[in-house]
Amino acid sequence: MFTEAQLYSPVTRSRDGDVTVHLSDEHPGINDAEYRARRNAIAALALNYQPGTGIPHVNYTQAEQDVWRTVSAELNAKHQRLACTEIRDAAAALALPTDHVPQLDEVSDLLAPLTGFSYIPAAGLVPLREFFGSFADRTFHATQYLRHHSAPLYTPEPDAVHEIIGHATQLASERFAALYVEVGAAISRLETEAAVKFFADVFWFSLEFGVVREAGEVRCYGAGLLSSYGEIEEFRDAVLRPLDVGAMGTIDYDITHYQPVLFCAESVGHIEAVLGEFFTTIDDETPSRYSYSAKSAS
Repeated sequence: MFTEAQLYSPVTRSRDGDVTVHLSDEHPGINDAEYRARRNAIAALALNYQPGTGIPHVNYTQAEQDVWRTVSAELNAKHQRLACTEIRDAAAALALPTDHVPQLDEVSDLLAPLTGFSYIPAAGLVPLREFFGSFADRTFHATQYLRHHSAPLYTPEPDAVHEIIGHATQLASERFAALYVEVGAAISRLETEAAVKFFADVFWFSLEFGVVREAGEVRCYGAGLLSSYGEIEEFRDAVLRPLDVGAMGTIDYDITHYQPVLFCAESVGHIEAVLGEFFTTIDDETPSRYSYSAKSAS
């Protein structure tokens, strides 16, 4: 099941106000003191942000700009081959810069005339209810740090590449943005943690790792695939199952590896119909209803 904390390096603030990002021992930047200090400083900017004030800008280094340029070029080429038409059209309309890391308010300015979404900074993990709930107001919490320069095509955690190239590209589509808004409305109805977990798992297998059939091929639309240099080349080797929220909400999986099972829609309209109904009808009893149906069918 989805344990979102595994995706982020914990962030703490000491009594003296010092901010620390706790990287795992396997993180590419764990032994780079300069990178770790950089991560701490960027996290502090987000922690100090107050809603209604200006979005803090990060003065990105040359190394960080180089990472963005490298990843943008590689992913843009892969999207042309492997992303669905709705995503490619949204990316063209959004026109993210490829020569520099865009500031979050720059991303917001690009999204505003398309779907009205805006970005605000996050130091790291945002609690699920807050993260999903903000979608109702067309707001997206995003980290601002870049992956380590030694591995520009790999990250063990969501960074600005994932938040912007992955999610902002989705949010530039009116059709996908509408689903995000429904996500925000749905989470406010849920009181039990079981329902939130089920809900998050469906989100994971759709808006994060969703695929769709198009013109006789399987193409991706999930933000996790759109922002992953490696997995976007491998998702066609996964076991493909029909788009089924009951299965998506109950399957066991490991978020630290490429997903061996993905759920494939027949069209973007199919995504809208199935997920739209789920997001507008889910309640605290939904997990037990699907569990009962699964047991009855076995």
